[in-house]
Amino acid sequence: MLKSWTTELYDRIAGWTGMRDAAVEEPIEALCDRLLSHASPSARLRAAMDIHNRFAAADDAGKRAFLTLLAERYTADPATLDRAIAAYQADRSAERLADLHAASEPRRQQILRRLNEVPNGTAMLLAMRSALLRTGGLAALDGDFAHLFASWFNGGFLLLRQLDWSTSGAVLTKLMHYEAVHPIETWEALRARLEPADRRCYGFFHPMMDAEPLIFVEVALTQGIPVSIGDILRPDRTPLDPAMADTAVFYSISNCQDALRGIPFGGPLIKQVMDRLRREIPALRRAVTLSPMPGFAKWLAAQASEAALVEQLAVPDWHRDDALKEPLLRAAARYLTTATGREADPVARFHLGNGARIEQLDWLGDTSPRGLRQSHGMMVNYLYDPAHIDANHFAFAQSGAIAASDRLRRQGRVDQPTRFWRGFLRPEEERR
Repeated sequence: MLKSWTTELYDRIAGWTGMRDAAVEEPIEALCDRLLSHASPSARLRAAMDIHNRFAAADDAGKRAFLTLLAERYTADPATLDRAIAAYQADRSAERLADLHAASEPRRQQILRRLNEVPNGTAMLLAMRSALLRTGGLAALDGDFAHLFASWFNGGFLLLRQLDWSTSGAVLTKLMHYEAVHPIETWEALRARLEPADRRCYGFFHPMMDAEPLIFVEVALTQGIPVSIGDILRPDRTPLDPAMADTAVFYSISNCQDALRGIPFGGPLIKQVMDRLRREIPALRRAVTLSPMPGFAKWLAAQASEAALVEQLAVPDWHRDDALKEPLLRAAARYLTTATGREADPVARFHLGNGARIEQLDWLGDTSPRGLRQSHGMMVNYLYDPAHIDANHFAFAQSGAIAASDRLRRQGRVDQPTRFWRGFLRPEEERR
């Protein structure tokens, strides 16, 4: 395969750079300035490569110093911005507005674009944002990363790939490492999730990072809506003929790149996988999740009205007592539909924001140690109904309206609809 001119030039520059004396290393500010100048492509490429190499070799303090330099020195140029504002005030045309928009963009965004042009540049920019997120602060710079990543990693640009037991070992190892919902402890456990005909796994990949999954979803093909993760992961189960399945169950969605925090490609992944499965298996009637409720136990412990229930849940083997089923289901329904502030369920936020409906609660759906600790064993199914996804998404985005089944509302004794207010659930009586 012929090399691209960029890669070939990069190889040549790498040789030049390797012959340079480290004692004459340019200040990193000079390299950043060159990325903003009208220097030749080879000079810009060499500067970008030098920045990447220095950042990769730097310790945490050095990385932080470089990020601080970007944040503080390479903002929008004040003089250029003042001229653009004055020009727009004198002539409110589309052309002057475009000039104003360009002048208001921080110069560091162009630096980041130039850094993305070198081979492995995208991966290095992810490493830069990871370093930024670890140390915190520099919110404006983080906003620039998020702004650019939202374009570079949008769902239409990414590659959807099915991952199976024949996928490269390097990628499969990363699936085991990044699985965030139901840990995969052994290769045999991974094989059980990938090889059977009624199990699927799909991931998004960036064209410039072919061996690095960005996010992946694990799918079980079932008859009916499952109520327990144990049934999905049980090693001695009998696989189902996919032609007999009527339900696609999204039972685990894991983000692989912390640097892409806040980039919304989980929803596009679910929608693309749904479309693909409907084409492959026409008999499928529904798509649901089998989701955890990671904040439920903490929320319940803070409810003074539920003190007696919380006390009973502290008894060893409490989950063997069916007398606690109804009060716990009722509390879980209230949690999903009325919890506010930081107590609101993050998984609910994700699925409601993507147009799903809260369908049903699953008593003792996850009796693993983590499931009992975080959610008292409760799980929840979110239903993705193609006929209502857009309407649910629009209502949630516009007014925070929560789509929930009548059964769930009855369980929580929620007579009136509820809504999501400024990112959190809030009672409907607040609505005018």
